[in-house]
Amino acid sequence: MAKQITPKVSWVGKVDWELTRFHGDEYSTHRGSSYNSYLVRDQKTALIDTVWQPYDREFVSRLKQEIDLKEIDYIVMQHNEIDHSGALPELMREIPDTPIYCTKKGEAIIRGHYHADWNFVNVKTGDTLSLGDTTLTFIEATMLHWPDTMFTYMNQDGGILFSNDGFGQHFATESLFNDTVEQAALMYEAEKYYANILNLYSPMVTKKIQQILSMNLPLSMICPSHGVIWKENPAQIVEKYLAWADAYQENLVTIVYDTMWQSTRKMAEAIADGIREVVPDTKVVIKNIAHDDKNDVITEIFRSRAVLVGSPTINNSHSFAIAGLLEMMSGLKFKRKQAAAFGSYGWGGGSVKQISTKLAEAGFELVNDGIGKLWVPDNTALDDCKEFGREFAKQLK
Repeated sequence: MAKQITPKVSWVGKVDWELTRFHGDEYSTHRGSSYNSYLVRDQKTALIDTVWQPYDREFVSRLKQEIDLKEIDYIVMQHNEIDHSGALPELMREIPDTPIYCTKKGEAIIRGHYHADWNFVNVKTGDTLSLGDTTLTFIEATMLHWPDTMFTYMNQDGGILFSNDGFGQHFATESLFNDTVEQAALMYEAEKYYANILNLYSPMVTKKIQQILSMNLPLSMICPSHGVIWKENPAQIVEKYLAWADAYQENLVTIVYDTMWQSTRKMAEAIADGIREVVPDTKVVIKNIAHDDKNDVITEIFRSRAVLVGSPTINNSHSFAIAGLLEMMSGLKFKRKQAAAFGSYGWGGGSVKQISTKLAEAGFELVNDGIGKLWVPDNTALDDCKEFGREFAKQLK
């Protein structure tokens, strides 16, 4: 059902408790998600965003319980990935002439998705839409995280920023607001979302936030399109984004490995022991990428000052799971992080050199050439790995 969040704004979205995977199988959603859509009512009424396509009929049916659809004067589409625009065709069958306000690129994407000739109104930064006493101001947010993305600022109710994917999280809750949920879980999901989706666009994040801050707009609430609404101290998530966008790191080293017969695992644990001896105040996390959630591993890498990646040599290369991780690491463009490779091998090596090359290509600063060990490491080999860890720790910046 609809929920009143301010005198002029109602939430009319969908909470998806059952969602476990997103973007196909690219993103894990252990706490579900929501698709937030908002009705803004004054002398005129605007609907901001819709919901994911599987819930299109449910969305329109519930919207009819809240408002006569013919009373919706404008539709604002801030970003047109199907989790936001998916219910648009079902809605437009009911009110086909209603103008859709979006960026020029947004129109192109909607047409590319739905092949429909609706009544599009293109907007750019600074353009406004008057609803009466309420004015909506559009702010282009290109590549945060699609080329069509924009934010919408509402001047009433203390000032509200509808931020679409910005400041969002995959977090299901019926209570809507950030101060009504478990804080550690919320902030983890917000950070995971940033690490896995927005880190690549960090320079644009910083620039856009600085632009918005320079406008000196009052702000009582940030309403994203996934997860909680930032009502209690909304500036906290803005401050987090500024920190996360600035080549973020904590005093953390993440060791990620795959293993066939436990040899590479033993190396990982010995390396970790060596690191802890030299820098005992540094947290060391060990992850098996074949078993652990890949998006949670990426979040640990995002937090880390340094990363070690290990794999046995398989068919003159590294494992399938490590290959996928390295591809993700490359695409997300992490900055100011050190790295090294390690791995076990049998009659022929190769994985360590290949991992090192890919880490360097991904922008990581290589501390050394890595370490490889033949067959199952004995105590002498494990002592070598521990010494490797000590030397690695001494190079940490």
